Amino acid sequence: MAHYAELDTDNRVIRVLVVANEVTHATPDGAEDEALGATFLADLLGGTWVQTSYNGRIRGTYAGIGYAYDPVADVFVPPDPEAIP
Repeated sequence: MAHYAELDTDNRVIRVLVVANEVTHATPDGAEDEALGATFLADLLGGTWVQTSYNGRIRGTYAGIGYAYDPVADVFVPPDPEAIP
């Protein structure tokens, strides 16, 4: 299973969904392809989707709602706890 974060226009995470391996591993050699999951979700629900992982293997940390995605550094950044009212 692969996890994907939906981003708003400010690159903030608004939800995280799971995509089945049958979607993300639908390559000739059975290897995972991040773009397949992102395209699947965009076609189904619209929006912009970026893969995240529980173990921090990609993009530094697991994305949660309210996290920001930095496309230059290609990482998710947690919200600043000082800024939360």
